Amino acid sequence: MKKFLSVFMVFLCVLSFSQITNIADGESISLRIHYGFLNAGTANLTAKKTAYRGVPHLYVKGTGQTTGAVRAFFKVDDLYESYINMNTELPSFYVRNVKEGSYRQHLETTFNHDNHTLVLTDKKTPANGSKVLKSVRGVQDMLSCFYYLRSKSPAELKVGTVINMNVWIDDEMFPFQLKVTGTENLKTKFGTINCLKIIPSVKSGRVFKEKEGVTMWVSNDANHLPMLLKAELAVGSLKASIDGYSNVKYPLKFTK
Repeated sequence: MKKFLSVFMVFLCVLSFSQITNIADGESISLRIHYGFLNAGTANLTAKKTAYRGVPHLYVKGTGQTTGAVRAFFKVDDLYESYINMNTELPSFYVRNVKEGSYRQHLETTFNHDNHTLVLTDKKTPANGSKVLKSVRGVQDMLSCFYYLRSKSPAELKVGTVINMNVWIDDEMFPFQLKVTGTENLKTKFGTINCLKIIPSVKSGRVFKEKEGVTMWVSNDANHLPMLLKAELAVGSLKASIDGYSNVKYPLKFTK
């Protein structure tokens, strides 16, 4: 189960170039996480408009934690933060601060998209200092890529769409490809809602059983709100389902 909430955040993020206009100031999303048959934890995403270095940004915070019996033997408290430029949809500053059992990591990344570099700072081990690394054009972080995808219009995100992106995770760049494979009426605690079914291609072996071991469903509307994620891991299966939401810009069309 180690790092399973981090894995969830990776594939939540791969759900992002037009301006961010469909995210309401103060939007909040919560998901319930199941590991196998266990009610294992919760994940939360909040977004609010702010200014970063004098430029309009969307500040997004993601948290994840184990709950109940799972927390008794494996304690997780993860924090992710991203400042996303509202005009370019690219991240300016990103924080990953995770506590998972005995594992600790606290990294801060400052992106320089003009010259395709980034500055990585190890806050857990200050003696390591900061280092400048080469990046690529249009790089996203684990949170910004989710809002990049969500900001696409229904015409841009439809069945047959294929999206390629590079996502900065920890201290390494990962290429992802997402394919919108179909639509499906999905049952949730709020009712049934029509969703887009998306399959990301991922690197297999270290974490996932297969190259395409992850499937996600997002609302088939202008919100593109995450409704369900399923992942077959090398050490079991993970599922995250919508548990609550507020301040969503467009009404969600659930049917009973």
